[in-house]
Amino acid sequence: MSGLIGRKIGMTSIYDASGKNIPCTVIEAGPCVVTQVKTKEKDGYDAIQLGFDEKKEKHTTNALRGHFKKTGTTPKKVLMEFSRFEEGHKKQLGEVLLADVFVEGEFVDVVGVSKGKGFQGVVKRHGFGGVGQRTHGQHNRLRAPGSVGASSYPSRVFKGIRMAGRTGGDTVKMINLQVMKVVAEKNLVVVKGSVPGPNGSYVKVERWS
Repeated sequence: MSGLIGRKIGMTSIYDASGKNIPCTVIEAGPCVVTQVKTKEKDGYDAIQLGFDEKKEKHTTNALRGHFKKTGTTPKKVLMEFSRFEEGHKKQLGEVLLADVFVEGEFVDVVGVSKGKGFQGVVKRHGFGGVGQRTHGQHNRLRAPGSVGASSYPSRVFKGIRMAGRTGGDTVKMINLQVMKVVAEKNLVVVKGSVPGPNGSYVKVERWS
């Protein structure tokens, strides 16, 4: 299988063989249930849909209730598709996948939604240094964006110019994160480095290719 749905638990650090302290992220990967097997003949492409995390039936729509009933599983909060497979990737409807699909030392991609920070100025959003210094009467220009366009020509601001605006809440993919440890009995995967999103958020962990 190419990957699993997981939940970000938080960050920690472990020591490698040389004694170096490595920052890592702990992800609860699975158990995931195969809720749909898509084929090129029926759906136009090959993919496997996985479900993760329990959801109350009263909070589930009738359409999804029928979808999960066909699979023979309880309602799930998160559904994601995986389209990258290895040889012999055939999975059965209702099959349960655990964190042991990953092995220590391999590389994975992790997709998540970054933390939302609301409407922010250019200093926080783009790393601007502000205009000038506090001297010479510039009492309110420390975090200002400066000029954003010319006057008489072109008499407008070009699209794409870096200005204040909504920050965060974007889909971010971290590639080539090494799997440092797999705790199969607790469905935990420890990957090297950081992962987008707050603790408790859902992420998509895919084997690197």
